Amino acid sequence: MESRMTSRSKPSILDKPLSKGKGDLNLSSFAFLFSEMVQYCQNRVHTVPELQQKLSDLGQHVGFRILDTLFLREKNYKREIKLLNMLLFVKTTVWKTLFGKEADKLEHANDDDKTYYIVEKDPLVNKFISVPKDKGSLNCAAFTAGIVEAVLNGCGFPAKVTAHWHRGTTYMIKFDEAVILRDKNMEGR
Repeated sequence: MESRMTSRSKPSILDKPLSKGKGDLNLSSFAFLFSEMVQYCQNRVHTVPELQQKLSDLGQHVGFRILDTLFLREKNYKREIKLLNMLLFVKTTVWKTLFGKEADKLEHANDDDKTYYIVEKDPLVNKFISVPKDKGSLNCAAFTAGIVEAVLNGCGFPAKVTAHWHRGTTYMIKFDEAVILRDKNMEGR
């Protein structure tokens, strides 16, 4: 009789709210898994650009899956509609969720309205990767660029995101022309 009472009073897992959870991952576990991902991709391509594209594709899978969770937990189902607010969301909330800290800088290109940069001096994904001499231009932050691209595309801000070596790692975000026009129209209201 007593076991029935406890089972009735204890809510099922479906009745419990989504908590933020601990969210911590052992750094050595992450480093091992990520290096295995890089090796897996490396064995299936022939050039550095192909390898970076493969890492970006894997990052996009992660980005699409994390997007709904972020908006549910952080924004209470409210999505950003302004470009700058979306970029700040990526720089702060997405980065804190993934890496435990904000990205170092968010910059707008002087010569192009469609281009923005997120700068990270020492990305976690590059910390434990030793790049062979024949793949000297490899930037494993292409994985993170894929995550950012998926988050932006999933929120209605179509863009292409690439990772480059400049002041650490710079993520270059090139938005579609339609995004810039929509944002300018919203400012005009």
